[in-house]
Amino acid sequence: MILIACLYIGLLDLLKTLTGNPVLDGTIGVLLGLYICLHPAANLVDMICFRRIAVPPPASRRSILGWLSLNLAVLLAAWLVIVSGTIRFINRSH
Repeated sequence: MILIACLYIGLLDLLKTLTGNPVLDGTIGVLLGLYICLHPAANLVDMICFRRIAVPPPASRRSILGWLSLNLAVLLAAWLVIVSGTIRFINRSH
């Protein structure tokens, strides 16, 4: 998912547009960002509200921290895609 987010942002940076329509580019970015953050956000809600972790039970503290770090990294990438798409959607001068 992080690779997809980087690909979207990189293509927008390189090409300045994907479809030629800033509203459509922005819509794609926002929807893609929401899709990317879907599973990590659900995992974090499960962890915070229900004390469930999607890691096998004999997991060490280190593996749980790695899992949490990876989920946060994916959420950050998704947030960057959403912000990039929103900027494209609002700023139609590109």
